[in-house]
Amino acid sequence: MFILSEQPSVANQFLAELRDVHTQQDSMRFRKNLERLGELLAYEVSKTLTYRSIEVQTPLERAQMEVPADQVVLVAVLRAALPFYQGFLNIFDQSESGFIGAFRQENGEKIGVNLGYHASPKLDNKVLILVDPMLATGQSCVTSLKTLLEHGAPKAIHIVAAFAAPEGVQYLATTLEVPYILWLGALDEKLNSKAYIVPGLGDAGDLAFGEKL
Repeated sequence: MFILSEQPSVANQFLAELRDVHTQQDSMRFRKNLERLGELLAYEVSKTLTYRSIEVQTPLERAQMEVPADQVVLVAVLRAALPFYQGFLNIFDQSESGFIGAFRQENGEKIGVNLGYHASPKLDNKVLILVDPMLATGQSCVTSLKTLLEHGAPKAIHIVAAFAAPEGVQYLATTLEVPYILWLGALDEKLNSKAYIVPGLGDAGDLAFGEKL
């Protein structure tokens, strides 16, 4: 598991602004901070890819360069992931994309996941990066990943969240039966009684796009 905030960097500025109740009032800045955080985490993920050597002609002479050899598939969990996903797409600009429409359903004290929509390219021998800004209970992540794996067997699986709760991290560890690497912006303290991450930042989808009915 990689946690970006464990090392001092400019990422902590973006994380702080995402949390701040005053800065959150600017939805455009909130989306931009999610996008910038996505770019930083995408850079970290890129270090794990397979690379190949190419020769490039400069105005002076030829240069040898190492460039990614893997085919990347980015999958965004709608709707909150869209700005976060855009940050990844800015870095992996030749990747394919998939989309999952997963949302939480509350029935009394029981919280479940409804998977209303999904679309994905074939995943066989590709690097799958599943992007969702909030890893709370982990249920939507597991449900999304199991659905995606119906489209093939990826070469590698990366799960990326801006904020996570220990309960969600543990749920992935005990439930997923496939190898994966987990990448986080920050690992927070806990879930509250309504399964929101504490201290967290609130509802990322509402903050990015407005409150839903």
